[in-house]
Parts: sequence; structure tokens; C-alpha cells
Amino acid sequence: MPEKHSDTPSPPVTVYRPNQRHELGLLHTWTIMAKNVWAARELIWQLFKRDFFAGYKKSFLGITWIFINPIIGVIPWVFAWKVNFIRPGDTEVSYPVYVLLGKSMWSLFMGFYGSASSTLGAGSGLLLQVNYPHEALLFKQLATQLSGYLLTFVTNLVVMMAFGVFPSWWILALPLAVLPLFFLGAAMGLIVGMIRIVAQDLDRIIGMAMGLLMWTTPIVYSNNIESLFVRTLIKWNPLTYIVCSCRDIMVHGRFYEHNAAAYFGCAAICLVLFLISWRLFYVSENKLIERMI
Repeated sequence: MPEKHSDTPSPPVTVYRPNQRHELGLLHTWTIMAKNVWAARELIWQLFKRDFFAGYKKSFLGITWIFINPIIGVIPWVFAWKVNFIRPGDTEVSYPVYVLLGKSMWSLFMGFYGSASSTLGAGSGLLLQVNYPHEALLFKQLATQLSGYLLTFVTNLVVMMAFGVFPSWWILALPLAVLPLFFLGAAMGLIVGMIRIVAQDLDRIIGMAMGLLMWTTPIVYSNNIESLFVRTLIKWNPLTYIVCSCRDIMVHGRFYEHNAAAYFGCAAICLVLFLISWRLFYVSENKLIERMI
């Protein structure tokens, strides 16, 4: 009798080899990760909805805290300015507006950094139980931070106009202007997240360094302060050109100190750092997960 052949296609066979991800080229790796993120878009959306609303379920004010937190964070700085405890220099606009916008941009950067650094830790339960593209966790974390900032952005506009500062039409370009903050924050966060699993002492040191980094960025003071040492740190800090350009685009419709070349140069460096760190995360995640077991 002739042999019967089934019309049902056989399931694909996946072959695993030690360190097989290290064999992939840079472009191939980034292509795979981009496809994984797109394929997991529904999972990202469901995880985002779960975590975003869960964070406010047991709060009396709920999501209102997103609007209140920026203002509460600015009050101590405005008080210190009023009593001459700090001398921020010439800020061009009202100091409450200056510090509110600067702190909001810094909080967005630190949100990207914190989200990326906690990618593996935040999804540890799923990581050890379910097989899925782990890149989804990174973008779920970042989406949570970005959604919070979008609501904070409304508060910023209201406060700006209350102090007689009206946004420039260039504010429409702000979503593109903040991309370098995402690239740099995610790059630093991914590297720190990997270090955190294998060496927690270094993680603490890096955490303290991140706290000091804000003081080398003109967020609560301008670049016209008296200290030559601080002015030098500001000049060589790439975050100065990114954070302050975002603020100046909102208020004045221009880059920080009219220096577009410095902004785009720093943006290019941030993009390269993100691509390198993202690939490093991809090729190392299996070994890192083993350390978590």
C-alpha cells in the first residue's frame, strides 16, 4: 500500500547552542529585538495597563498624584530662592517655571533610567515561568514612565501660563526632543540593571553617582552662577544640552544657548550607547536569569 502523507505541517524545530546570541552581528541582533518588541506589542499593552492602574488603586487621591507631585517637588526650591538660600543666577523666565520644567525633564530621564535598570527585577516572576521576548519588559516599563510624564506635562503648561510664560509653537517638537533622554536613560539603566544582578555594591555606588549628576546639570540654577568649577562641569555634561534644550524648546523655541550642534552631537552619542547596551542586554540575559534562580 502507498504510504499516506499528512497535510498537517510539522512544527518548527528550534535549536539552542551555548552562546549562540554572541554569534549574531550587530545589525542582525537589533533586527531580531525590534521584531520581538513588535510581536509582543499586545503583551506590552496588557502589562502596561495592569501596572499603571495598580499603582493608584490603593491611593485615596489615585491618579491625581501625577499632577500634584511635580508641584510639591518644586516648592522647596522656590522657598529657598525666596529666602535667598540659593542664588540660581539669570534664569530668563520666572524661577518657579524654570525649576518646574527642569525638574520635570530630569524626572523623565531618571524615570527612563529607573525603568530600564529594573527591567529584569520587575518581571522576575514572569521571567522564570513564561517564555516570551524579554525586550517587552523594557518597553512596558518605559511606557509607564512616559504616560506619567504626559499627564505631568498638562500641569507644567498650566503653571507656565499662570506665571505669564506662554509656550512656543516649537513645543510640538518636544516628543522628538526628549528622545535622547530616553536613549541615554535606557542605556545607563540597562547596564546598571545587569550590574545589579552580579554586583550589588557597584549598583549602590552608581546610584549615589546618579544623585550627584543632577547637581552638574543646570536644573535648579542657571549656567551663569559664580562658581567657575561648576560652570566647567555644566559645560562638559552632555545632559546639560539635552535637558536644557528640551526646556528652552518649550519656552523659547530654540536649543540651549542656540547650540544645535551640541544637542545633536549628544543625541547621536546617546543613540549609539543605547544600541550597544540593548545588544549587550540581549546577549547576556540568559546568563543573568540563571543568576536570579
